Amino acid sequence: MASAQTTPTLSNIRTGLHTDYNRIVLDMSGLPAEYRLREVSGVSDCGSGNPVSMPGSNEILEVVMFGAAAHDDNGNPTYTGPRNFTPPNLNNVRRVALTCDFEAVLTVAVGYTNTSSWHRVFTLTNPNRVVIDIGL
Repeated sequence: MASAQTTPTLSNIRTGLHTDYNRIVLDMSGLPAEYRLREVSGVSDCGSGNPVSMPGSNEILEVVMFGAAAHDDNGNPTYTGPRNFTPPNLNNVRRVALTCDFEAVLTVAVGYTNTSSWHRVFTLTNPNRVVIDIGL
């Protein structure tokens, strides 16, 4: 008998330009148990420790989600998109990078140019998603 996926998983990363902010949406199968955010000067891959390039970014917001993954219980990726990319058509966010997917810890870094930008992170349901807004 197959067991149900125990950890909420990432399936897609979407971006959008709004009047006053840039939005990054993490589509999830469920919501993380907890998340924390912090501004950092650089990010690294949690597996290798190697620095992750965030070109064009003057600021980096790191969002760490506990109880979330980008792979299923069998190790198969649930998110198959790019792990480090320049989002199209955004005027402040320059980079989005998936920097960690290990032991139910999923980390996404968002690099942006305006050092005076505000940010907010929240969750929504139906469908489940983590939303990251970066002000202009």
